[in-house]
Amino acid sequence: MNKKLTILDIARLAGVGKSTVSRVLTNDPKVKPETRIKVEQVIADSGYVPSKSAQSMRGGSQRVVGVIISRLDSPSENKAVGSMLQALYQAGYDVVIMESQFDPQKTTEHLDVLKRRNVDGVIVFGFSDLDLSQLERWQNRVVVIAMDTQQVSSINYDNHGVITQALEHLQQQALTQIAYIGVNPSDRTTGQLRLDAYLTWCEQQGVSPNYQTGDLNHESAYQLVEQVLREGTEAIVCASDTLALGVIKRLQELGREEVIVTGVGGNELLSFLFPKVFSIDPGYAQAGVKAANLLISHINGEESLSHITQQPVLS
Repeated sequence: MNKKLTILDIARLAGVGKSTVSRVLTNDPKVKPETRIKVEQVIADSGYVPSKSAQSMRGGSQRVVGVIISRLDSPSENKAVGSMLQALYQAGYDVVIMESQFDPQKTTEHLDVLKRRNVDGVIVFGFSDLDLSQLERWQNRVVVIAMDTQQVSSINYDNHGVITQALEHLQQQALTQIAYIGVNPSDRTTGQLRLDAYLTWCEQQGVSPNYQTGDLNHESAYQLVEQVLREGTEAIVCASDTLALGVIKRLQELGREEVIVTGVGGNELLSFLFPKVFSIDPGYAQAGVKAANLLISHINGEESLSHITQQPVLS
């Protein structure tokens, strides 16, 4: 038999996936004994010799996964990544972290690099323009987080629920004149879905909506405050803690500190600096752990396509 066979050829001859052959070659203890025997027999019969260059591209580690984060300075994504890394490290995986900057082309380039490095799987933080067809190439070795998609496994946040919870908190204080500052609806999750929750509440309460949307940064929120602030405004609900920071600063400058502000993110520093601010924790840390465990299950062939909605974490 030709000794120039590839790892994909071995997988086909053994009737297993390419990742299974990789795990056999790296002595992964989670490979079933009968599977290991079958793959090793094919390797022995074929005289296949693993590529040393391919092994070295794995960074000297037996198991590696890639994580593509949207922004390295994102508090929410960092919270998810922090818990995700703990779960991956405990399972014996090394991690390669890359940044997409919400750029579909850059994300595709990152995925190509990770595929060439022969990583076991990948977790990608989703965004509106993400090319899902690029993820489908990874079959069952990919998990998208912060985005609901049917093409691959995904873990999303309850974007409607976090805003509804903030509004209910304000209603319990007998507040009704509530404005909203959010993110451009072109962002389907943080933007459109969270805005829809506010608009639905306004319709249910029989009040006129009072809202503005902009970019996901505190400078944008700072500029939008005066466009929603009225003489009788009692509270402003923000789509994120980052926006809440900009709103709080502008309210202080305008002498309207009686206006209550809510955010989304569960940012501990925000709550420490401004104890009156009510911030909803969407469960970023919990979603990070779930994404890691789901990917590990996929790599081990233990779980099929899954779609999970992470519920807000009550403080």
